[in-house]
Amino acid sequence: MTHPMTFIPVMERIVGRKLWSDLMILVLTLTATVACMPSGIKATEPDWNQFRGPYGNGRSDVAEPPVHFDHDLNALWKTPIHGKGWSSPVVWRDQVWITTAPEDGTKLHAVCLDLETGETKHDITVFDILSPEFCHPSNSYASCTPFIEKGRIYTHFGTYGTACLDTQSGDLIWQRRDLNCDHYRGPASSPVVHGNLLLVHFDGVDIQFVVALDKRNGKTVWKRNRDIDYGTSVGDRKKAYGTPSLIEVGGRWQMISPAAVATMALDPATGEEFWRLYHGGMNVAARPLYENNLLYITAGSGNTRLVAMHPDGRGDVTQTHIEWSTGKGVPSRSSPLIVDGRLYMVNDGGVVTCLDARNGKRLWSERLGGEYWASPVVAGGCLYVLSKRGLVTVIKAGPKFEVLAENQFPAGFNASPAISGNSLILRSFTHLYRIGEKNSGEF
Repeated sequence: MTHPMTFIPVMERIVGRKLWSDLMILVLTLTATVACMPSGIKATEPDWNQFRGPYGNGRSDVAEPPVHFDHDLNALWKTPIHGKGWSSPVVWRDQVWITTAPEDGTKLHAVCLDLETGETKHDITVFDILSPEFCHPSNSYASCTPFIEKGRIYTHFGTYGTACLDTQSGDLIWQRRDLNCDHYRGPASSPVVHGNLLLVHFDGVDIQFVVALDKRNGKTVWKRNRDIDYGTSVGDRKKAYGTPSLIEVGGRWQMISPAAVATMALDPATGEEFWRLYHGGMNVAARPLYENNLLYITAGSGNTRLVAMHPDGRGDVTQTHIEWSTGKGVPSRSSPLIVDGRLYMVNDGGVVTCLDARNGKRLWSERLGGEYWASPVVAGGCLYVLSKRGLVTVIKAGPKFEVLAENQFPAGFNASPAISGNSLILRSFTHLYRIGEKNSGEF
């Protein structure tokens, strides 16, 4: 082996003494700069720009929000929100957006708050609705979470309309009001963006279809009617509230499109079907997860509620591509999480369950009590689980059940949290909160 000291004159001869000297100075300068960087500086993640965050999985790998907080403790700000809406907050740079509506559904709003202060920057009436259809009291007219990116936010209210707004001025860029179905109990599916496409589900009791709009102008790029064998003529068994996920398998993008009874994988560019899986159930609401080459589908109300499958097939893969499945402890509304090979979920009755994501083996299951519809998030190695009666339970992510804190708020939660920096953005029935350490220096 060549002695390290003989390397220097060799390199000087190859690149020249002056160039080699300059390179060494640059290396030493960079090394000193890195060594002097504050230890608190961490990697950053993309903005929480959609339902379940930038990767659609409800997880932040760098944030460290507080464990102990309430409506006052570690509340950097709290802002009252008018109306009723279950849509989750989304964040882009210094803006937080939500949608809301009065209980009668006659006006559909998009509201923007300043991330630093909680001050309302925009309160826009996106649509006026003369004759709203029936919406079940358990739902709202503003349950679809918007999608935000630089300069634009895409708001969706199901059959009542889809619109793109300028995030700085609040001006309308485009709108569509001609994509309709009968939601029967109200809309809830959220839109997602893939390239220049805005992808949206319409799963009503009358018709069911998926549509891709050009996000630049709102024009239809493709529309695909569901041709699922629902096994019934009862429309109520055909409706769903699911949000699609985008995954890459074998170098090709798939739009994972959950519906009642079955989940379809479509080419997001064309709407062409790759495969479908029949799992049964209705009212599907959870967003599919993709981890370690397995796709996890929560099928809503049905016997086989959670399916782990291999998304590399063609045609009907029901009999060939399922790795494991379970119906015990699975939520009807909230979306699961996967952390370090373990799948966590909280069902409607407050039972929190941890499974081995590889094989479905139950590691632990504990009852918190109460009702839980909001999807939990994970950050800093902790699960944040929100109840309808305002309790936020912080659970350590791990192979054993361990509650770290129970934080009580005056009003309950149906919306799922967003994460920004080391802060949680929580939407209760009455307020929007930014939760963070008050001495963290985030401001």
